[in-house]
Amino acid sequence: MISALNRLVDLVEEHLTEEFDVNGLARALGTTEYHLRRMFSSLAGMPLSEYVRRRRMTVAAAAVVRGEDDLLSIAVRHGYGSTEAFGRAFRAVHGAGPGDVRRDGGPLRTQPQIRFRLTVEGSIPMDTRIIDRPAFRLVGYAARVPLIHHGINPHIQHLITALPQEEHVRLKTLSDTEPAGLLQVSDDLDPDATEGSALTYLHGVAVSRDTPAPDDLHAIEVPAGMWAVFRTAGPYPQALQQTWAATATEWFPSNPWRLRPGPSIVAVLERADDFSTATCELWLPVEPT
Repeated sequence: MISALNRLVDLVEEHLTEEFDVNGLARALGTTEYHLRRMFSSLAGMPLSEYVRRRRMTVAAAAVVRGEDDLLSIAVRHGYGSTEAFGRAFRAVHGAGPGDVRRDGGPLRTQPQIRFRLTVEGSIPMDTRIIDRPAFRLVGYAARVPLIHHGINPHIQHLITALPQEEHVRLKTLSDTEPAGLLQVSDDLDPDATEGSALTYLHGVAVSRDTPAPDDLHAIEVPAGMWAVFRTAGPYPQALQQTWAATATEWFPSNPWRLRPGPSIVAVLERADDFSTATCELWLPVEPT
């Protein structure tokens, strides 16, 4: 995986002024575009698209400062059809327009070329199991919410707290298969996992494929496949979010599995009355590499 990510970075550099085939590279490296983008975002701390934009504007800034070409020529060379579009992208990265930078020599914000390296951690074992599950169904209350990487998501919190207590009880009675109990489900997530991008959040339970979903509840059909299940305990949601991050930095680079498209599921096994601490299971859909 580390080699694949570094090859992806090299490809970005080779095609900074044009579009490149991420899916084709993923196939050539024996992985998938979905997994490659998810791992890049998790390890680099930014989506691939944002990294490409920053690198393009870093290289473009050098051409702007040198003053050898007019701004339209520089814009076209870097994939923009007008100086206006180029100027907006340039300002978003550098905080100043290309004309100002050409005149003043700055300010410039450089995006260095990323290199991925695997560091040996392993001081804290990850409690993990791999299971093969038949197709099942997730049913509950769903909404489109923005992705928030750290802390409590207020949009999700509002969805859950707005439900009457009897609805939580009702959902629990519907659960008849693993993952057991009330679940926090994230689906339709952007592979780049961009902060603020929309996802489908479902508060509900898992039922067998043959169990009908009540008409007033949303349903997500989950196909048969393998799952990596990570157990975590501690402050909530910090311990869960740290485990989620560690799957990208430690577990996937060290194990012959990759993410496949599908919902990620959190099962809360035990929790404090005020939800300050919790024991959870994080379910991620995987397939062999």
